[in-house]
Amino acid sequence: MTQIAYEAARRFIHAAFASQGFAESDANQIATLMADADLQGSDGHGIIRLPQYIKRVRANGINRHPNIRVIIEHPATALIDGDNGMGHLVVSFAVEVGVRKARSAGAAWVNTRYSNHAGPASLYVRQALGQGMVCLYFAVGNANHLAPWGGLDLLLSTNPIAAGIPTDQEPPVLLDMATTVAAYGKVKAKAKRGEQMPVGWMIDRLGKPLLDPNRSAEGLLLPIGGHKGYGLALIVGLLAGTLGGAAMGRDVVDFNADHTSVTNTGQAMLMIAPEAFGDPLAFRRSVDQLVRDIRGGQRLPGVDRIWLPGEQSHERRVRYRESGFPVSEVLLKELNMLAAEIGIEPLTRAVAA
Repeated sequence: MTQIAYEAARRFIHAAFASQGFAESDANQIATLMADADLQGSDGHGIIRLPQYIKRVRANGINRHPNIRVIIEHPATALIDGDNGMGHLVVSFAVEVGVRKARSAGAAWVNTRYSNHAGPASLYVRQALGQGMVCLYFAVGNANHLAPWGGLDLLLSTNPIAAGIPTDQEPPVLLDMATTVAAYGKVKAKAKRGEQMPVGWMIDRLGKPLLDPNRSAEGLLLPIGGHKGYGLALIVGLLAGTLGGAAMGRDVVDFNADHTSVTNTGQAMLMIAPEAFGDPLAFRRSVDQLVRDIRGGQRLPGVDRIWLPGEQSHERRVRYRESGFPVSEVLLKELNMLAAEIGIEPLTRAVAA
């Protein structure tokens, strides 16, 4: 593994999108969000996705200059058409719309359609937290790797859920989870590092454990909590996809294999303004107290620390900001092959010390 400086990665990603004709502001926003994904340890959704994104852009599977806009609107709701733009741009726009509406109405629900893969959900929940909002996020995954409980047809995806609760002095409570035991991005990351998957991530079509990530196309991801996770993935997909007219079920395009078809990815966000329910500072301080009570509670033998959702990614952000984040040699080679192909400076010239 090689440590890559955050700013070096951000500049590299920016250069890649700028080389493909993206507006400066759009390339900057995408690069920042992708590098932020690696900064918090979401290595299946950061720079590892760059070759795939650029391949799709070059195949005209993504609109370089989308007209992202609200197409249906009510006081506390909005439907956004992403015009097949990069998901990072579409969902960031949705955050802005949702925050504005929640400030006025107390709460707001926003759906997107004709969006694309946008990286980890927590990036956008973090944006809302920065505006003092409570936020829930739902999305349809960009490839179906999950079957209905007891079935074999791949009709569902990892369909993630994220939630953010603002605090006063503590790191915010920030949950980001797939409805499968492992997100498919983690499977891809295992393959890049030449590692095996643990038992319980995937099964083959006979129901036996599948451990080789390079054979993932032969198997199925397992839902969290058995049939409960399957039900949760279904509900998330209906809310984030079907409700807003985005792809769901058989309509989901596998963007790992198809670089040209419009994915029509859907995301949904619920914003809640704490001031709609009382003093927001008192609320944040109450959350702080609960966080401290949980962290300071009695522990089972052998447990060094009780973690709150989001604390480990918060600590990684601090640590990786100083030391850089790890990238496998295989991925680094792939990124520099891409750099040569599109005519930008290689990433190897900016490795963190």
